[in-house]
Amino acid sequence: MSLLTDLKKFALRGNMVDLAIGFTVGAAFTTVVKSLVNDIIMPPIGWLTGNADFSDLFWILNLPDGTTVPEGGFPTLKAAQEAGAITINYGQFFNSCLSLLIVALAMFFIIRVVNRVDEQLDEAFGSKPPEGEPADKKCDFCRTTIAYRATRCPNCTSELEAAPQATN
Repeated sequence: MSLLTDLKKFALRGNMVDLAIGFTVGAAFTTVVKSLVNDIIMPPIGWLTGNADFSDLFWILNLPDGTTVPEGGFPTLKAAQEAGAITINYGQFFNSCLSLLIVALAMFFIIRVVNRVDEQLDEAFGSKPPEGEPADKKCDFCRTTIAYRATRCPNCTSELEAAPQATN
């Protein structure tokens, strides 16, 4: 019975639930970013580069006994692998690196836009700390650093005094 109780405590912990929610949202966000890259960003890049595809760039390390490389080489990586060749697939690695770079740039711009919208909302609703005040404050009870406009500590759940509103 103790094992079941420990499992229940572990599964219903706040951090575990937060992790599950974060993972789920992250997985959903990943599909959106992949779609942004594959459906919006890559078509113009492909058009500009003349539909360059590096996935069929490879080096042959070894061929099975009795197998010879056809005149002019293997036309595709798939053909080389079907012939039993052991290959280093540097073209696919290059495509993956290029994809990572594009996803990172897309994420940078998305986060930049979100941060700007958040700043504009802070300015519009007067929830930005007054000039000279820090963006964060410490909880009076547990001393955890929290957002300036927080009215409840996410760590100890103590209710806090509302931050003074900025005057325009």
